[in-house]
Amino acid sequence: MTRRNALIASAVAGAALLSSCGSEPTGGTELRPTPAACVVADGAALAPESGILAGVNLDWGRQTLAEYAAALGGRPAVTVSFSHFPLAATDTANLEAAHAQVRDNGGILLLTLEPAGGLDDVTRDATDGLAAMLDRFNRAGVPVIVRFAHEMNGSWYAWGQQPAAYRAAFRRVADSVHRLAPGSATMWAPNYGGGYPFAGGRHQALPGTADFAALDTDNDGALTGADDPYAPYYPGDDAVDWVGMSLYHWGNTYPWGENVVPEPGKFLQQLTGRYDGAGGNDLAVPDFYDEYGRARDKPVAIPETAALVAAGEGGAGELAIKRAWWRQLFDAGLPRDYPQLKMVNWFEWDKHEVEVGAPVDWRAAGNPRTAEAFTADLPEWYLFAGEREPCAADG
Repeated sequence: MTRRNALIASAVAGAALLSSCGSEPTGGTELRPTPAACVVADGAALAPESGILAGVNLDWGRQTLAEYAAALGGRPAVTVSFSHFPLAATDTANLEAAHAQVRDNGGILLLTLEPAGGLDDVTRDATDGLAAMLDRFNRAGVPVIVRFAHEMNGSWYAWGQQPAAYRAAFRRVADSVHRLAPGSATMWAPNYGGGYPFAGGRHQALPGTADFAALDTDNDGALTGADDPYAPYYPGDDAVDWVGMSLYHWGNTYPWGENVVPEPGKFLQQLTGRYDGAGGNDLAVPDFYDEYGRARDKPVAIPETAALVAAGEGGAGELAIKRAWWRQLFDAGLPRDYPQLKMVNWFEWDKHEVEVGAPVDWRAAGNPRTAEAFTADLPEWYLFAGEREPCAADG
């Protein structure tokens, strides 16, 4: 699924940052800060022993992190920021602004890097420079997880469907992060494999190329849904600290865009490769949770999730759709049956979506009614950031 850049507005850099947001959300649990402020944590150990980190993909141009936390009634444990890579001056300023807000709020920064110029731009100098910046963030009390070139199995991004070049670039990023920013970690995050190989995109692998041959995992001379949508892109256990997958409810049938209540069990069925919904049979999709979380002992993240409510399309109501989806995320069986699932980040945006040709309000806290319902349903094992004490590295 295509995700456009979410760069921080320059005005955010000068926004007033609150040091407290008040009460914790109903049902959620507050993560207590480390007693020794600004001690650099082990980036590879950012997953909680139990429970799930509650995070947000924030529309930085419309809302500060403090404003969102006040609306929700709790500080997110994870905040997502997007950036072009390598970093240009504007990207660096945006990232500094995101870091400042997370520093004052508490929690983890999940940095999604988008090499829009192509994978050849991911040089050692660029990755080492990034890692030096992240180390400075870590020393100011902000752990960072780097999600590099997400949805690389799709055909819509400049880094898509190039398995060898992608794995090499990811490993360069991982080497720099692990070597120079030990308070940070890496995340590998493909697109959900339903609909693979996503034919028709600008960057699809073409017959006769080495990429096409590498992606033809069943060696039948064609790229189809029978080919593995994940394995050719995996850069190796030593390079990957977290695994993740974006899972949205776009509707139940293709073409997407109808306001419909999600089918029962859809979220877990997609995560585990068992979805056989009205949108088509995706049962050839591997069990992502089992193969990349449980078998490799990696923490599993849902870096982006939400449920579609398209303006002017009729159908089911906003609260019915969104509540049906978040209640699947809050299912009491998750921490018991899927203990590797350690992070879920809601996509808190109201934006025009090219895929459906209409504005879509993805937000859970966009109005008081949905915010109240969302926080009322939060389970105790969803973890939020506790108050963070200032430290000498702040500035």
